[in-house]
Amino acid sequence: MRRALLALILSALALPALAQTIDGPEEYRVCLVMAKDKPEQGWEEALTWQSLGGGEAARHCGAVALIGLGKYAEAATRLETLANESVREDGVRAQMLAQAAQAWMLAGKLQRADAAQRGALILAPGDPEILLDHAVLLAQVHHYNEVVDILTGLLRRQPHRVEALVLRASAFRYQDNLPGARDDVEQALKLDPDFPDALLERGILKRLTGDDAGARADWRRAIEVAPHTEAAETARLNIQKMEMKAK
Repeated sequence: MRRALLALILSALALPALAQTIDGPEEYRVCLVMAKDKPEQGWEEALTWQSLGGGEAARHCGAVALIGLGKYAEAATRLETLANESVREDGVRAQMLAQAAQAWMLAGKLQRADAAQRGALILAPGDPEILLDHAVLLAQVHHYNEVVDILTGLLRRQPHRVEALVLRASAFRYQDNLPGARDDVEQALKLDPDFPDALLERGILKRLTGDDAGARADWRRAIEVAPHTEAAETARLNIQKMEMKAK
């Protein structure tokens, strides 16, 4: 989960809303790319830029670099401080808090992440990305009723949101609502037939109902289409466990 989350946060850090509203957008984009690809250089660039009056953009870039350097808690603290001190509109501040929450998750501080996400949702109620992040966090702490409630609301507005369908399917499974889980995962695979997490989830559901051959086929497909993902790693482990029990 941590590796997948790190890839997600670093790929999404050059947020258009921030880049468009913070002073010096081009320099900001350059700094963010450096912070993502070469975090040590990005950190130095951010410090230099801040000393020259880079303001919020430089501070934000520095926090991004700290994430790349693995200093998640420090990055999260800086992002929270920046969000609280920023004079930008609520949507921008919400994105900063959402990033802080992601960094807290990487640091393993789920309560701090939850607080940051809830703060972000106060500033930007109904933001689909923050809601999805919040559902991911709640699933990690086994609050499946809340996960289902959040994702049901999200899917009313974005019914083709594959990640939300798969996550709700997983939550339904933990609630022993296997028909609901099957409906969601089948809908997800209609939208994206090779979505690895959906293949993993459908394999789990098939295994639970005694369809070992179907489970193995779905898990092998998840490994084939996305061999370096956590879904593939879990699929491999599931196949190994199933084969060990068969011996």
